[in-house]
Amino acid sequence: MPSNEPESRPAPYADDPRIHHVDTRTLRGLAHPLRIRLLSALREFGPATASGLAERLGESSGATSYHLRQLATYGFVEDDPERGKGRERWWKAVHMGNTFNTSTFLDHPDAEVRGAVGVVLHEVATTHAQELNTWLGTMHEWPEEWRRAFDLSDFKLRLTPELSMELAERMQELVNSYRDRVPEGTEGSAVVRTHLHMFPRPTD
Repeated sequence: MPSNEPESRPAPYADDPRIHHVDTRTLRGLAHPLRIRLLSALREFGPATASGLAERLGESSGATSYHLRQLATYGFVEDDPERGKGRERWWKAVHMGNTFNTSTFLDHPDAEVRGAVGVVLHEVATTHAQELNTWLGTMHEWPEEWRRAFDLSDFKLRLTPELSMELAERMQELVNSYRDRVPEGTEGSAVVRTHLHMFPRPTD
């Protein structure tokens, strides 16, 4: 499912209630490295307490508790009524992913908005790099079938902006076509992370 990563083409998810369409208000609420990490953890690993997330992320429970409340204020997380029976408060993600038009925010007249989108984009890029480096450092622990199945590729193409957008949309459609094909708990299966990076490069 989509992660908390921004998409510059929100149309494919326009009618999906599981996707949060970020506006200038909620962008400000998300634009903090720890909040992005907290939201990602809840989406990937499911409901958790502030102390559980603090242990997972190497943060203090005071910090995770504060930023979870901020995420709740902006509608990204909420209480989990099925688990919140004891003394600790359990949290869950409201949506399975976010989407927003990156270029709209980068061109916004408010410098605070432009700065906020920069924080989100750089944190997403950092997370991608960390996830890939973690895989490279632990791939020897996985079965041979998974070591053969992973891919680390890059491509150089000459495109127009329109063709670049078309390619990204088609790649997203292809990835989405594999959703729900393997039931949870299927023997030999695993959750696979797929990153899509597409950007122009200078020619000189």
